[in-house]
Amino acid sequence: MKYRREIDGLRAVAVVPVILFHAGFEVFSGGFVGVDVFFVISGYLITIILLTEIEKGEFSIAKFYERRARRILPALFVVMAACLPFAWLWMVPDQLKAFGQSVTAVVFFVSNILFWQESGGYFAPAAELKPLLHTWSLAVEEQYYLLAPVSLALLWRFGRRAVFWCVVATALASLLATEWGWRFAPRANFYLPQFRIWELLAGSICGFIATSRAPRPNELLAAIGLALIVFAIFAFDSGTPFPSFYALVPVVGASLIVLYAHKGTFTARLLSTPVLVGIGLISYSAYLWHQPLFAFARIRSMADPSPELMSGLAVLSLALAYLSWRYVEQPFRRGPIPLLPSRQAVFRASTVAGVLFAAIGTYANVSKGIPSRLAAIEPGSREERLMASARMPMGTGRCEPGPRTNGAGALCAVFEPANAERRILIVGDSHSSVMLPAWAGVGERNAVYWLGAPGCPPLIGVSVHGGMFDLGVCEDVARRQIEMVKERGFDTVVLVARWSLYPDGYNPGLGRRVSLSREGEMRGTSQADSAELFAQALPNTVAAYLALGVNVVLVEQIPEQKVLPEKTLQQAALLGMSGGVDDEAFEKAIWESSTTVEEGRKRLAFTRDVVEKLRGEKVWVVSFEDAFERNGRYVWGDRGGAFYSDQNHLSVHGTEFLRDSVTRAFEQISRQARGDMSAVADHP
Repeated sequence: MKYRREIDGLRAVAVVPVILFHAGFEVFSGGFVGVDVFFVISGYLITIILLTEIEKGEFSIAKFYERRARRILPALFVVMAACLPFAWLWMVPDQLKAFGQSVTAVVFFVSNILFWQESGGYFAPAAELKPLLHTWSLAVEEQYYLLAPVSLALLWRFGRRAVFWCVVATALASLLATEWGWRFAPRANFYLPQFRIWELLAGSICGFIATSRAPRPNELLAAIGLALIVFAIFAFDSGTPFPSFYALVPVVGASLIVLYAHKGTFTARLLSTPVLVGIGLISYSAYLWHQPLFAFARIRSMADPSPELMSGLAVLSLALAYLSWRYVEQPFRRGPIPLLPSRQAVFRASTVAGVLFAAIGTYANVSKGIPSRLAAIEPGSREERLMASARMPMGTGRCEPGPRTNGAGALCAVFEPANAERRILIVGDSHSSVMLPAWAGVGERNAVYWLGAPGCPPLIGVSVHGGMFDLGVCEDVARRQIEMVKERGFDTVVLVARWSLYPDGYNPGLGRRVSLSREGEMRGTSQADSAELFAQALPNTVAAYLALGVNVVLVEQIPEQKVLPEKTLQQAALLGMSGGVDDEAFEKAIWESSTTVEEGRKRLAFTRDVVEKLRGEKVWVVSFEDAFERNGRYVWGDRGGAFYSDQNHLSVHGTEFLRDSVTRAFEQISRQARGDMSAVADHP
């Protein structure tokens, strides 16, 4: 096959945005599409090689897999080996256990399946701490290569044309599957081969075209191809449904380049510049090195690593890539070397190395992360208490059977004192349920009940798309909340929710975007339409409660954080910052890793404006943001532990921290309600 410098240049265009995206540079918000470009290139090149060998009668399965082993395994095993000492030194047991699972999964090229089964998604904050997360794409490719050569050889008897249309049909089926997948199975859609194979087959289709009637160079189509890739890199972000029809943008772009950006075109000359070709040659090693460097930097740091550090690590990934390309990739790919003089030697060495890594990974998993490494974290120690502080509060009191088998919409009695002064119903999503322990002071004199469901905002007249439940569940819960106020004689309704999520927000834990529509509509709406619906639905909901004669309290969303407190506490324990001798350093680390007031208010500005406008007669608005504010930042914890269990939910310690604030705020509301006052400022 004739060497094309522009293809190596295209590899550089693919790998650099991936690296910068994982480094956290927001301008490259769609840098993850570089993987899709790699899929097209891989499908294209492999198909040309296979077609050429089959047509010449030289095809050999053993030869094919020998090439794959020489191409993929040496550099991969070197990077995995380099990860081991840092994992041992810096990972807490849960992290090391998960890392061990990923090591074993990589050996068998099933890491995509492992990451699919884990909680969260590719864009979730916890994903940044997985050194081998990026190997999911290698697994997808190798799973494709398990079937593609054999299928091609078997189907060849029906003729080249029949094979081509079989490839086209399979690609279309996979493309349609991914459009379904991002809506109903987002994690599977991202990681599993049946939803990704169309991207590799797009390259295969290009390979068929190029080896039959090779297209002439075309300046316009080649330039459009490059423009599509660049557009996706800068226009897409973690909230873009992906993969989906959106993935056609980078995939079609890469396809146009491999078909039409031949020598002589401007695009080919641009991609053939020495810098891009050089990066393209080392792109595989660069891809392997970058994620472990970034992940271990984040694991080691109390706060988010600085942009300067991440920039330096990005450069280091290229330097390490050159070394592994020069001294690992090239010697193995140029053919037999003294240590591996034959195909059998390649397979034997690969098996031995694979078994060794699988054994190491299995031991880390079975031993639950080798906790003996961290003898300083003893049962009952302060470190253990700090980590326990980040747990999410569980339990909603005594609950009646709900109308749904999943428990959504059950009415729960949280506090039931004798001779209760008031009957309070708290409604909302998971933010309302985790906040319940903070109402303990109020519950000493008032009956407090809860009715809600995770991912279901207390809004009537709208449907929630992309949430935790099937369409219709949240609507039923919202109607039941109104019904319970009518039937059970509540005099106060408290609305608590992660308000900012519903005007079309991205939920990392679910790995997909959440949006609203008018009740009963089967599809979500755009961000602008979801925001407009939210701005209508909340006032309508408040009006519906007021019509029942009850007082309404709206609790503003607590500030969101940019780090995972549990992870940061674990690092504090490893670094010795949580001990009594260094509380000042510990609190400084908390402050430095907390979100700024400016960032927090910007994130919540829209929904806060909607909530604030509802102050009025019998409607109170309560905010607890001042409780978290310290010198220009909303802190996620103190010396006693974490206020948050993740980036937006309160923890056990957080509910204890807010208990007095909640009690004071409600006492003030009660006094003003008795005095028939129309509004109240935020709690003092």
